[in-house]
Amino acid sequence: MKVACVGGGPAGLYFSILMKRQDPSHEITVYERNPAGSTYGWGVTYWGNLIEKLRAHDPESARTIGERSVRWNDGVAHVGDLTTVHHGDEGFAIGRRELLDILAGRARELGVRVVYEHAVTDGPDGPELADADLVVACDGVNSGLRERYAAHFGTEATAGRNKYIWLGTTKVFDSFTFAFTETEHGWIWAYGYGFSARHSTCIVECSEVTWTGLGLHRTDEAGTLALLEKLFAVPLDGNSLIGRANSEGGPAQWLTFRTLTHRAWSHGRLVLMGDAAHTTHYSIGAGTTLALEDAIALAGALRDHAELPSALARYERERRSALLPVQSAARYSARWYENLTRYIHLPPAQMFALLGQRHSPLLPYLPPALYYRLDRAATRVTALRTLKRHLGPRLARTLARTRQAVRKVRTPHQSVRK
Repeated sequence: MKVACVGGGPAGLYFSILMKRQDPSHEITVYERNPAGSTYGWGVTYWGNLIEKLRAHDPESARTIGERSVRWNDGVAHVGDLTTVHHGDEGFAIGRRELLDILAGRARELGVRVVYEHAVTDGPDGPELADADLVVACDGVNSGLRERYAAHFGTEATAGRNKYIWLGTTKVFDSFTFAFTETEHGWIWAYGYGFSARHSTCIVECSEVTWTGLGLHRTDEAGTLALLEKLFAVPLDGNSLIGRANSEGGPAQWLTFRTLTHRAWSHGRLVLMGDAAHTTHYSIGAGTTLALEDAIALAGALRDHAELPSALARYERERRSALLPVQSAARYSARWYENLTRYIHLPPAQMFALLGQRHSPLLPYLPPALYYRLDRAATRVTALRTLKRHLGPRLARTLARTRQAVRKVRTPHQSVRK
């Protein structure tokens, strides 16, 4: 099989590794528009179950990724002048550039052709890709290949309410760190985690009201970094924030997260993978994991099905099913931050506990203090934990249906008394 992967991110590189391991005779080319060694990101996170999956499919790259990753167990939350610590599951982080270098090196070792500074502008029927049996669009959230067939793929984008900016810092966090700072224009917060001995990722988020109130909508990168360093001086320990260092030399930008879904994932010989196929809110740290799992699923489907349409159908079916709980968790996580004022004034230990439970569909529908007591009790009583697990989704669906019914019967001149 002759395969062209458009996009040299984790999804495309790992897919090429798996395909070569399945059959060394496959001819695989990965096209990446940026120079070798360049990347738009800082560090990426994942959890232990991913390493186990990678080890099962390519032990060599899994071993190297594990050896070069940073690990943590604790979560730390700074809420104003107060700090609380939560002991949780082991997490991992690795620099995005480091991860790409590992995967690209392994791919070349297996005979994959990796071509940098090569933008593919034509679709599968263009002269460059015409002889490929399969074209994999793994060129990110703004996929050019996907957009060429936008009507077929049926992209739907749902924008979040908050603003965020993705930064680096010279502060090396030894725990996953949350920092919440109150300003005269509202709350602003940061997520920080180390990914090397020298740097950490630092994502800053706030409501649009806070963003405009602080003047961040009209401040350049230098001014933005200076203000954020002042607001987060305590968790940063006086260290610097660093703007976006990418191959295009562009400054760090404030963005609004878009959740992408699609009506279809394939079109003839073209199939979507990674962020080109789906996005999930960054607050659950699943983007890289989902991209690698896409690669595993697509390679497995192609191994088990001789006919391409059957393989692509199975891949889409399998990944859609696996994504449902993750996408649900991501939606609730994003909404938790969008409704931060509902939780931020709780005692720090309670607030941090609910932060860890932000994926729950039950949380938005109960008073926070009551949910906290229920959650604490559920950790000690097996029957109550089971009830909580089953009651949450059912209650969420019931309330969602009720709200939809109310919207349908409400006229422009009626209101529902709260």
